[in-house]
Amino acid sequence: MCFFVYDQKLAICMKTKILLLQCLVLAIVAAQAQDRPQSRMEQYIDSLKNTHRIEYLGEGEKPSVSDERALLDIFYSEQFCVGQDPRAPFFLFMSRDANFVMGLGGVVRMRGWYDWAGSMPNNGFIPYNIAIPKNPARSRWLGSTPAGTALYFRVLGHNATVGDYQLYIEANFDGYNQRGFLLKKSYATINDWTIGYAHSTFSDPLAEPLLVDGQGPNAYVSTTAVLVRWMHSLRKDWIVAASVEMPQSFVDANGTTTQRLNDWMPNFAAFSQYEWAPNQHVRLAGILRTLPYRDLVAGENRNRMGWGVQLSSVMRPWKPLTLYFMGNYGRGIGSLTGDLIMGNYDLVNNPETPGEMYAPRLFGWYGAAQYHFMPNLFTGLTFGQLRYLPEYGESSSEYKYGLYSALNLFWNITPRIQVGGELNLGKRENADGQSRWARRVSVMTQFSF
Repeated sequence: MCFFVYDQKLAICMKTKILLLQCLVLAIVAAQAQDRPQSRMEQYIDSLKNTHRIEYLGEGEKPSVSDERALLDIFYSEQFCVGQDPRAPFFLFMSRDANFVMGLGGVVRMRGWYDWAGSMPNNGFIPYNIAIPKNPARSRWLGSTPAGTALYFRVLGHNATVGDYQLYIEANFDGYNQRGFLLKKSYATINDWTIGYAHSTFSDPLAEPLLVDGQGPNAYVSTTAVLVRWMHSLRKDWIVAASVEMPQSFVDANGTTTQRLNDWMPNFAAFSQYEWAPNQHVRLAGILRTLPYRDLVAGENRNRMGWGVQLSSVMRPWKPLTLYFMGNYGRGIGSLTGDLIMGNYDLVNNPETPGEMYAPRLFGWYGAAQYHFMPNLFTGLTFGQLRYLPEYGESSSEYKYGLYSALNLFWNITPRIQVGGELNLGKRENADGQSRWARRVSVMTQFSF
């Protein structure tokens, strides 16, 4: 990737790369036949659908096979379901008129890892946290965690008065230090409207590759928020969405010349998506944020505008192969990304003008490929980077960019028992040019129910 010092050159580079990516996506989509063969990933999903134990409620005949499958398909076609979320539960309760289905399920997940030649200070593989210079006290680490073990409850139904509805609650065990049980998602959907605590509209969970590492690529946007979202299918292949979301800004105020203020304006996010097959799409998303602070030198409250654009895609151009991509660019969106969420990068102090803060730029991307040898045996390769692009001179130890890579192998012993192994390689470079690499090998076992 090319990076330029000046905004104009960077913008030209960005536009060129986005145009080339769009051409590539359209070419692949056009090459696909309408009656395409089922991919090996889809074959695996079908094997899961065939494992359910369904208990029927009410009187009368059981629903038809087609009605059952239509309800099950909804469980597996959630736009904001990430690869590490629990699958549809083994036990389901379904009304005989096929207007209601309920399930309580979850996943038991265990991870173990070994770091060498420099260890991470945390369970997730986060390039931002690579120590520079080398810390002799953190040379190696053997660890494990039940993080990601989760329970969830989901209800899908149709009511003559309100229409289609969904209720969803998910909580998982943090498992990092305190083994806390934390709410992950909680929302209700009625027709096109969603209200509750859910993935931001400025995210694309389906475009996240499956990894053993629970953190994910350092350029991945996976933020959640309390929101109100409208999402509508224009036709069979186009989806648009817009939302109002509660803000949570990370402001680097120093308390001497600048002071952090409470967020007072919601975030506004939207996306447009073209979907040519189930769980295959290209999405363009954007977000606007108001970032407040107090100028203690002038004695005034001020606001800065934060914004971001995102291009993402997941596609299966070949029966065994699934490709993933995400690219992000913007100002004041550091708290929404993987690496920069570890610091306060939404607003930073202007070293040349005391009392003034500004929203720095960032640019990140990742690409991934997942290849199925068989429906239940697959490998994946992920690579990405995130760059911090401040406008003014920063300290020599400031984060400049991070690299993230992962090579893994997964085996679904049964449709609901999965094991995997992964090699992670990452790099952090500071503003003064100093850099260090980190290495990790990890394994995972999970049981879904």
